[in-house]
Amino acid sequence: MTRQIRFNAFDMNCVAHQSPGLWRHPKDQSHRYKELGYWTDLAKLLERGTFDGIFIADVLGIYDSYKGNGDAAIRHAAQVPVSDPILLASAIAGATEHLGIGITAGTGFEHPFPFARRLTTLDHLTNGRIGWNVVTGYLPSAAQNMGQLDQLQHDERYDHADEYLEVLYKLWEGSWEDDAVIRDRESGVFTDPSKVHPINHHGKYFDVPGIHVGEPSPQRSPVIYQAGASPRGLKFATGNAEAIFVAAPTKEILKKLVRTIREGLVANGRDPYSAKVYTLLTIVTDETEAKAQAKLEEYHRYASIEGSLVFMSGWMGVDLGAYDPSDPVGDVQSNAIISAVSNFQQADPSGKEWTVEDIGKWGRIGGMGPVLVGSAERVADELQEWVEETDVDGFNLAYAITPGTFEDIVEFIVPELRRRGVYPSEYVPGTLRNKLFGQGDRLAADHPAQRFRYAGANSLV
Repeated sequence: MTRQIRFNAFDMNCVAHQSPGLWRHPKDQSHRYKELGYWTDLAKLLERGTFDGIFIADVLGIYDSYKGNGDAAIRHAAQVPVSDPILLASAIAGATEHLGIGITAGTGFEHPFPFARRLTTLDHLTNGRIGWNVVTGYLPSAAQNMGQLDQLQHDERYDHADEYLEVLYKLWEGSWEDDAVIRDRESGVFTDPSKVHPINHHGKYFDVPGIHVGEPSPQRSPVIYQAGASPRGLKFATGNAEAIFVAAPTKEILKKLVRTIREGLVANGRDPYSAKVYTLLTIVTDETEAKAQAKLEEYHRYASIEGSLVFMSGWMGVDLGAYDPSDPVGDVQSNAIISAVSNFQQADPSGKEWTVEDIGKWGRIGGMGPVLVGSAERVADELQEWVEETDVDGFNLAYAITPGTFEDIVEFIVPELRRRGVYPSEYVPGTLRNKLFGQGDRLAADHPAQRFRYAGANSLV
């Protein structure tokens, strides 16, 4: 059977997301991010294109590493202003029947007990189509606004997240038995209290003695997304995630990264394909090669290199504004996204180290991922090559303009991939987890969270 290519839409409840400056383009509608109709129309479009889901990123701080302040971020609308992604989920679910909804929320600034209820509620309201992108945070400004001096150090953030997930798994998987809710009208018993159990969690960071206050949702635990690409981040991802988002500038780098992920899944006792791997990509396409190239050139006229460097400074944890544009990036170690540095240094096949200006130009459309440009035939050829050569499952598609980029993909790319038999024409029924894996609504038997399910005798496994 021909391997299917999967699409996921990458967005954020803000202006322009990862293409700074493109909000100025006359066809860009991202300034309407405050309107429900903008989101429901986009969701319907993505569902027509059989996208697995819409993945909504988030930050709680401001990108203020560049030149030591947030002025450039504010000036270019570089993910500020930004609104809460969670509040979009119910509206998107109401406008669609199948589209998955991935919500980003951090482990650093909200206690897991109320968060568990919030995700259970969304899983009920979406009929099991909710996913959670687990982030540990990387912007110091977010920590400072929460009363902390700075983020925890990189690896300790993941130690904290490990326990955060343990609390959630105990609440979602272990607190309520499947048949706890009986709704017996004759006896007047709605829930059998003998089948609802306190989790009695007492750890380094959290004490949660009681029960989960929400009844089990269709998936119990939402589909777990993760995007960490550092060694510690990958360890966390391969232990928890069912969808892993990565960014790699070349197929060679992506192939190594996907292989590392598959090996990490096995090391955690999981099937190597128990997580779908999506790589970041932006597509610029049209009816012909010439029209696609002209469209890219037009986008470049609106794109902001300074806005790109604002993002890169935040992602890499270094003030790129302190460097001359011709300066090489160097071997920067940071408390942010360590993996970004090594990827850029490997991106030039000649071995030439990238300069600050090179990075700014690379990231002006779609962030850290590459941009594929061309007709439907050319782009489809390249997408198939990426899948065949790297073992990646699909693509996390950023946009240059919205909804225009997604409209072009649905109009040109999706029909061409379907014609080749490498892209789904309809959805698998059921929950998001079943749509992704076709193996039911609940976590796979080899997922590490299974050890926290209720096992009887007032104990968790």
